[in-house]
Amino acid sequence: MPEKSVITSTIETARGVFAPGHLGELTQVVDFALVDAVLEETGRRERRLRLLPSRVVVYFVLALALFERCSYRTVWSKLTASLTPLALVRPAVSSLTRARRRVGASPLRRLFETLAGPVARPGQDGSFYRGLRTVAIDGTLLHTPDDETLTWRYPKRAGESLEFGYPLPLLRLLVLVECGTCALIAAAFGPESTSELPYAKRLLGALDKTMLLLADAAFDGNEFLDRVHHSGAQFLVRSGARRVPTPAQHLGDGSYIARIGYGVLRILLPVRVIEATLTVTLADGTVCTKQWRLLTNLLDPERYPAAELVDLYHRRWQAETTYSSIKATMLDGRVLRSRSIDGLDQEVYALLTAHQALIRTGDDALTGRPGVPMERISFTVLLTAATDTVIAGHGIFPGPLIDLVGTIGHAALGDLLPAHRRQRAKARTRKNPTSKYGPNAGQHPQKAQNYTVHTTVTFFEHSLNSRSHNGVEHIPHDGSTEGQPLPSEAVFRLGHWPRDTYG
Repeated sequence: MPEKSVITSTIETARGVFAPGHLGELTQVVDFALVDAVLEETGRRERRLRLLPSRVVVYFVLALALFERCSYRTVWSKLTASLTPLALVRPAVSSLTRARRRVGASPLRRLFETLAGPVARPGQDGSFYRGLRTVAIDGTLLHTPDDETLTWRYPKRAGESLEFGYPLPLLRLLVLVECGTCALIAAAFGPESTSELPYAKRLLGALDKTMLLLADAAFDGNEFLDRVHHSGAQFLVRSGARRVPTPAQHLGDGSYIARIGYGVLRILLPVRVIEATLTVTLADGTVCTKQWRLLTNLLDPERYPAAELVDLYHRRWQAETTYSSIKATMLDGRVLRSRSIDGLDQEVYALLTAHQALIRTGDDALTGRPGVPMERISFTVLLTAATDTVIAGHGIFPGPLIDLVGTIGHAALGDLLPAHRRQRAKARTRKNPTSKYGPNAGQHPQKAQNYTVHTTVTFFEHSLNSRSHNGVEHIPHDGSTEGQPLPSEAVFRLGHWPRDTYG
């Protein structure tokens, strides 16, 4: 008779009809008391006990965000896979749909707002610059179903005489992200027809005097920067090519003081302008140059040197890494599944909440390895380990000994990303035939390559060259560059692969 092993386990979950309502070990982050509290606060708690209580429905919606590839019935099966001895009911898809509609979006929104916020401890590597918490803001687009119940609010992108059938209608999402951890501090979303700045202004209430905001040229509007300044936060924003600041005072590190807001602001905003030329050398020998003009209200050049700020600016790509986690890792490039406005809001807030719960779990894992930076934690590993605990019904309740690392944390710490990341330029191409951007063939490398970057703080005597779509201009054959470089120069890392998709 062949030898065999018998393994038995004890599953602890909620009682009765509440049993399917869990997220495995993530339930310790999104716990029962929290979900019940937001349901009570938003008035969505059931008046009579149902086979699908509101608490269970909230966890079901969050599970949909973790298992985006799966149907309603499949997600329900995963929630109850370890609970078969309880002989739970298996609701029909129509029942789950009606239950989602009954609960609505407000509890998920309140749940996200409760969990949102920075997670890095003071001084944590990658999240602070000279005592300031670095945060980034940027926008992205998600595809929504092509359904008449949605297209009145999320219309298709249209040209002068044609409404495009593909891509599908678009939803614009903006998030405020903590650099280093990719924790979500605040979010706003709505139709793509509204530009990024109106959504960004809705996030300003999350800023405070401890923060340094990083943003690209889409956010260099005078009014927006003035509101950031009056929130108490500092900013480091890339200037658009059309802005031509007039120097009021040249500083020793090559930057200069200017005032912006003529004709817009009642009191002009003093900013420090940093102009730099970046020379990028790809592994195949291709050399190209970029011009950067950065605006900041960090006016002290001795405390905040220009070369450091040019290096720091690239951390704003943490927002792109966050979007890659949501769109590529969680959504897997799929269209949002909801076919009602309230359902779509509910789904987006569920995605954001699930993402934030995973980030908090990853940060908790570092208590077991305090010397490891959060950037080495793979989001893909966090998501995979979390979904495994949902199916196994593991860790729904904390054990007798508090363990902040847990099963998910041990999985992440056991499969860390490399400590030293290569500088690589990603191959890029316009994939969408109806993109509003022009063809970019030949503007980017055809395959990913290593590269080196050399940057020189300078003064653009003839203003800033207009940027192409990729912001790259080839260096003239004589090697000349615009402006007069200062003696001080800096070499720094421009970027690396996103940690979640390629980890």
